[in-house]
Amino acid sequence: MSALEQSDGRQPPQALVRAIGGGCIELMQAGDLPMYVKRLDDGVLEFVSPAMANLAGSTPAALAGQSEGVLFGGEVPPAWRHAEQAAVARSGATVAEAKVSAGGTARELRIVRWPFAVEGATVPTHVACLWLDQTRERQREAQLKQALLQLEQLQRTNDLLRREAVDAALRDRVTGLYTPGHFDDQLRREVDLSNREHREFALVMIALDPPSEAVRARGEAAQNRVLESLGRLLRGNTRAMDASCRVRDDRFAVLLSGVGLATAHSRVEGLRRQCATQIVVLDGEELGFTVSMGVASYPHTAGSQEELMSACERALAQAQSRGGNNVCLASIRLAVE
Repeated sequence: MSALEQSDGRQPPQALVRAIGGGCIELMQAGDLPMYVKRLDDGVLEFVSPAMANLAGSTPAALAGQSEGVLFGGEVPPAWRHAEQAAVARSGATVAEAKVSAGGTARELRIVRWPFAVEGATVPTHVACLWLDQTRERQREAQLKQALLQLEQLQRTNDLLRREAVDAALRDRVTGLYTPGHFDDQLRREVDLSNREHREFALVMIALDPPSEAVRARGEAAQNRVLESLGRLLRGNTRAMDASCRVRDDRFAVLLSGVGLATAHSRVEGLRRQCATQIVVLDGEELGFTVSMGVASYPHTAGSQEELMSACERALAQAQSRGGNNVCLASIRLAVE
C-alpha cells in the first residue's frame, strides 16, 4: 500500500507533498482556498482542503477516499472530464471556466488543474484541482451591466421627453399641428431648397367652412372637437418631410415637399372628401364639418415666398366663393420673354 493511501484526507500524505510541493499545499490552506487532489485511475479523493470540504457541506476526513462526484452532489459533469483529459494530455497546468452546483449553490468557477506523477511513476497519476470562485464577481459584473443598461434606458427616455417637450412647444395645443412661427421657418427652408436644387413644392391653405347648426349649438366644446378631428386628418395625410400648421383660429396651411401642383391637388382633394365624411361625435351627437382649400406651387405659380402666399390665398378665396367644400388651384405663371 503506497504512502498516498495512508492519508485520512485531512493532511496530504508525504509522497503527495513531495510530488507537488509542500509549499504549494501550505499556500492553498493558508489562503483558505478550495482545493482537492484525486487519483486519475479511479477518481478517488486523496486530499481535500477545509475550504473545499466546506463548499461541499462536509469535512476533509469525511470526503477523503470518496469519489470526486460527491463534491457535485452526484455525477461529475461530462465537461469536467473533458477538461481534465485535456490537462493530462498537455502534462501541465490548465485554467478553464465552469459552472457547477456545489453544496446546493450554483457557482461560477475558474478551475486550475495540474496533473502530476508520484515518485516512481512515469505518467501522471493524480490531478490537483483549485477552485477560484468567481460567483460574486460575476454577480457584481451582471449587476453593473444591468445598472448601465438601466442608465442607458433612462438617458434615452430623458432624450425622448426632452424632444417631446421641445416639439410640444412648437405645436398647437388643440390640433397638435405646428405653430405659425415654426411653419414660417419651414416655408423659408423649403423655398431655399427649391432655389438650390431646382425642385418644386406645394403650399395648401385650408379654411374651415362656416360651422353647422349642431356645432354652433354646442359652442366651444364642439368647435374644439372639430379642430381636433381636422388636426388628426392633416397629420395622418402628411409625410415626415411635410409640415402642417394652424395659422389662426380657423385657418390652416400645409407644406408638401417635392410635390407638384397636380399631385398636390389629387392629395388634398382626397383630404377634402375625408373631412366631409368624417364622423365627429360630442356627447352622443354627431357633428360634421367641411373645408375649403387653395393650392399653389413654387416656382410654377409664384416666383417668391410672398407671391406664393398671395397666390394660395386667392385660390382659397375662390374655393370659398364657390360655396365651400371645394379645392381650387392657383394659376400657373406664364414666362415673359
